[in-house]
Amino acid sequence: MQRRPARSLSVLATIGALILTGCGTRSAAPGGETGSGPSGPRTIRAQQLMRLTQVHGETGMTLLEGPVFGEDGGLYVVDVTAPAGEPKVMRVDVRRKTSRTFHTDGRGSYTSAQFSPYDGRLYLSDFAHGEIVSLAPGGGDPRTFFSGDVDGAPMNPDDIAFDRQGNLYVSDSRGLSEGAAHGRVVRIDRKSGKAAVLADDLAAPNGISFDADYRGLWFSELTENRISYLRLDQAGAVTSRHTAIHVDGGIAQTDSLAVDADGNLYQGLHGRAAMAVFSPHGERLATVELPPRTKGLESATNVAITPGGTTAYVTVSGPAGGYLYTFDALAEGTRQSNGG
Repeated sequence: MQRRPARSLSVLATIGALILTGCGTRSAAPGGETGSGPSGPRTIRAQQLMRLTQVHGETGMTLLEGPVFGEDGGLYVVDVTAPAGEPKVMRVDVRRKTSRTFHTDGRGSYTSAQFSPYDGRLYLSDFAHGEIVSLAPGGGDPRTFFSGDVDGAPMNPDDIAFDRQGNLYVSDSRGLSEGAAHGRVVRIDRKSGKAAVLADDLAAPNGISFDADYRGLWFSELTENRISYLRLDQAGAVTSRHTAIHVDGGIAQTDSLAVDADGNLYQGLHGRAAMAVFSPHGERLATVELPPRTKGLESATNVAITPGGTTAYVTVSGPAGGYLYTFDALAEGTRQSNGG
């Protein structure tokens, strides 16, 4: 989800309480890139595409998340802190640079969006209410897919990933508002809706995505600035787990993540409007940054890479509003490259 200025975290914590929460450059290179030497990561400059939202008077902020491409070619984006009646899910036409309301309601605090390969519906995680809800592909027909406790404790579902069969894998940021390592990775069966904990005692897990071959699951932990890897068997059970990447974020923290066709990880940052790009072996390949002197944008939460193409769209938010920026990804987009 979110990742989020400190104020944003406190806003979500309040919502939960009320309704239950580089390297220096040397030379310019083609395609908006700058180099930091032959052995260091390069800088990729993202360019502004459009502004989607302004700060809401009711909540005092705006926070874009979960960009995901639908089969209709539209890019769907959620606004975590949108008040009742304002667009909570938007459909963006990236070619025309236009957007329209896809869904709104008086209750949800949605932090991610993903289309299911099983039924084609758009699934949303409601962080504040501990629910997973779904919408028809064209909007409407809202349904609650999952709600309630998991192993006796409520969830704060943040991001979502689907396996090929349509089972859900959710990063549960339980404990975030208290600063406690009570977070979990949860698997929810597509048919029965039964939930099982795959990993626990985590420090505010946030981003979650399968690797390029669906052999394992990457997830990031916001308050530890690390990315871990769960190896899974064909039934979705964990066979091993290890910390894979430590992210040197300084004052920034690890937000959502996505994976391209080559297996590279795009790690969003809360507290800095940038993304860190790693190889599946942990090598820092690049940093995606906004143009110099950009002001009022504090968090680059998530990214969607065009399926079958390399144009990437990153959600960026701050006091200046909620924006889409675009850049050239290192490899083509797949299902794992779709926000979440």
